[in-house]
Amino acid sequence: MIFHLTELEHHPIQFDVNYGAGEIAFGDDLHQVGDLKASGKSELLQNTLGEIRVRGHLKLVMEGPCDRCLEPAATPVDTDFDLFYRPEPKFEGHPELRIEEGEVDLSFYQGDRLSLEDVLREFILLQMPMRRICRADCKGICPQCGKNRNEVDCGCQAQKLDERWAALRNL
Repeated sequence: MIFHLTELEHHPIQFDVNYGAGEIAFGDDLHQVGDLKASGKSELLQNTLGEIRVRGHLKLVMEGPCDRCLEPAATPVDTDFDLFYRPEPKFEGHPELRIEEGEVDLSFYQGDRLSLEDVLREFILLQMPMRRICRADCKGICPQCGKNRNEVDCGCQAQKLDERWAALRNL
């Protein structure tokens, strides 16, 4: 779904969409499980020189490898969003841009349109936890033999630390 500035100048646009798994690309190690359901409203804010506000609610389940054992780890996302987009600034000469404190939560769009898929992709990726784990008690992978400790007790012993570094342990 595309929001065109010319249409937004006349009225806000309501949306209620479903995106199936694979319709929005999230990267190599992260994918959507089931449908992504999003509903809300996009509007052009008055007296802002093209600032667009997109707000609504989305619900989906994302899946990626567990950071401890590499098995699939599901992350449900069921949240409201309220995002602001400005036209991409045009640089003449010097490409650095100063961002004021109140502009930290802004994103930019190019041309005269904004894609809902891009808005949702960006928001969902920012909602993902820094560390994904399949379950709270995940034991991870054995550093010696590489077996998944959740499935097998490999019996490997922890490697003895080099005693030359023992003095640093007390710091």
